[in-house]
Amino acid sequence: MAPTPQAVPSATPNPAATARYRVTFDASWSAASHPTDIPRNPHFSRLIGGTHKSTVKFWESGVLASEGIRLMAEQGRTTPLDTEIEAAIAAGQAQRVLVGDGIDRSPDRVVLDFEVSRDFSLVTLVSMLAPSPDWFVGVSGLNLIENGDWVGEKVVVLPPWDAGTDSGATFGSADLRTSPAEPIHLIGTGPLLVGASVPPVGTFTFRRLN
Repeated sequence: MAPTPQAVPSATPNPAATARYRVTFDASWSAASHPTDIPRNPHFSRLIGGTHKSTVKFWESGVLASEGIRLMAEQGRTTPLDTEIEAAIAAGQAQRVLVGDGIDRSPDRVVLDFEVSRDFSLVTLVSMLAPSPDWFVGVSGLNLIENGDWVGEKVVVLPPWDAGTDSGATFGSADLRTSPAEPIHLIGTGPLLVGASVPPVGTFTFRRLN
């Protein structure tokens, strides 16, 4: 009697050492999507972020904003968030600073190509919703490796976040420093509210190029 064939265990996926991605920021914020008190020039600041390990976070819900996140969310600045990421690079916790264009008038789109490595497979990327007190969109620690391999494509819906550093109530409010600062949180009230909820203001689509 022939022996029963033994099942061959499937090989564990082993992602390539590096991969290239294109992120497309499709901004949908407009008078049609968020009609209350819409500014004359709805736009988004330059993209800023980095690739990193899970041992570091540059922003997250429920945590106070760093100075880099505060100035990005309040003024659309890429500095000092870039230097915060550079410090993490020097500490071996991050690999690259990512900087892309902004959107001069929403709705519109912008793309950014970048390289990511197996050891630094997480992406953080943010942009200020402008004009606004301290409102922004972004992803924090998005892992581009899933189930042992590089993600082919991932679409991330972007709700607006409040950095918790400026208490202005609407888009054109004068600077009103929040003291003490509040943790970063999703926006649930104010002019972005439509009915009983706050619709998203865009999407990030991460697509692998190679």
